[in-house]
Amino acid sequence: MDIKQLKHLDALITFGGFTKAAQQLNIAQPALSQSIKRLEDSLGVTLVDRGAHKRSKALSLTAEGRALHQHAKLIIKNMVQAEAHIKSMANLTKGEVRVAVPGMLGSFYLPSRLMAFRHQHPDLKLSLFEGGTRDTLKMLRREDVDIAIITANDLDDNFDSHLLLQEQMVVAVGKHHPLAAQGTVPLDQFFQHDLVLFKQGYFHREWMLEQAKLLGLNASIAFETNLINLIKQVVAQEYGITSVLKMVIEQDDDILAKPFDPPVYLDLHIAWKKQRPISKADRAFVDFLMENR
Repeated sequence: MDIKQLKHLDALITFGGFTKAAQQLNIAQPALSQSIKRLEDSLGVTLVDRGAHKRSKALSLTAEGRALHQHAKLIIKNMVQAEAHIKSMANLTKGEVRVAVPGMLGSFYLPSRLMAFRHQHPDLKLSLFEGGTRDTLKMLRREDVDIAIITANDLDDNFDSHLLLQEQMVVAVGKHHPLAAQGTVPLDQFFQHDLVLFKQGYFHREWMLEQAKLLGLNASIAFETNLINLIKQVVAQEYGITSVLKMVIEQDDDILAKPFDPPVYLDLHIAWKKQRPISKADRAFVDFLMENR
């Protein structure tokens, strides 16, 4: 049983006989008769009561024929809807982009780009999931999202990716903090001060604690939160210092950005799973970000 045979059965009922149905289907009547016979043979039942048709010249279905016709109508309807849906996705008039991003990018890098993409593709749905770098990586691996922005360290052979941006990691200090007068901040000096950190699952926390370990130092964690604006307020009040991407510190903030000595940069990639081809909507989003870095 295939969709063509179901369409033949539906046409047979709709037009009331083999002759008219064959004309509408643009096939020969014997070909239509053979198609219906093959359908009956494959199911092992009789669908059309040919004896009743000879007596009254009205097409009559058996009980099995009527039952199959109800299913056939639903299948044909669903197929038409599915075909229209896929065509609309291919034409970018329907679809969803599901992307996971680290919090700093979600708040400071993507908003204007998301709005521009939405303006260019108003019929596409955007679903943005923010979290720590570990969260975004997990979501991509579990296929909760189709694409994610992850660090270069998290890339492996399971992913395809493009380098989206390289951003400097800087020390964020209050304007009157002792480090504010310095041009740069060595790592060993950074760890002499109380720190404001993201909670577990964020790359910046992992990186800072790893650097302290490599230097044989202890990191003094004074405050923990995943709320970026709260981190900035705590730093502005000089309860501690932190490290963030340079893009996070804006001109009207009461905090200063000081480069590490030597400078530290973070490579961020937009990635997707190799064995799961991304949709046209996802590809359009990736291409848009790459063109508007």
